[in-house]
Amino acid sequence: MFVTPAYAQAAGAAPGSTDFLIQFAPFILIFVIMYFLLIRPQQRKAKEHRDMLKNLRRGDVVVMQGGLIGKILKVVDDSNELLLDVGDGTTKVQVRVAAGLVQQLRSKGEPVKEGN
Repeated sequence: MFVTPAYAQAAGAAPGSTDFLIQFAPFILIFVIMYFLLIRPQQRKAKEHRDMLKNLRRGDVVVMQGGLIGKILKVVDDSNELLLDVGDGTTKVQVRVAAGLVQQLRSKGEPVKEGN
């Protein structure tokens, strides 16, 4: 008496595997979209940044994350640290910085000969 006939009929049906897939299809679709729009481009950008850090050499002009712009004088400790010249040309100011903080490579410098 208290249960409507429509509710009583729905309660007797056993849940099938297609109902399960239909319920989780939107979540799977959202994950796939998030992967291609957010995760994959971020991984590609991180790989390009790692490759740029590996290829740093003397003479390159770089921009640090704090906005410091300088020319690499020396790569110290197997590319973990850099010695930058941040002077304006008349003064020579050298700064030792972590290579991981390089944000952008402005220009590739000419190879510096060891004799100079």
